[in-house]
Amino acid sequence: MSKVRVFSTPSCPYCVTLKEFLKEQKVEFEDVNVAENAEAREEMIKKSDQMEVPVVDIDGEFVVGFNKEKITKLLNL
Repeated sequence: MSKVRVFSTPSCPYCVTLKEFLKEQKVEFEDVNVAENAEAREEMIKKSDQMEVPVVDIDGEFVVGFNKEKITKLLNL
């Protein structure tokens, strides 16, 4: 099983949609709220070169935004 981390904020509609998609697909993930966690926010920016959310970390491969096709491929869904 892949290790999945979702860097998100509570007010981001794409974040909500992404997390709902992962739940529907029965993918376990860690939800990291970068609005409250400055250390996680810095990690996200450093690893993805992006400040926008959501950012998904799938086994060290970063996907910026809710790119359903790429996420599905990386998770072998």
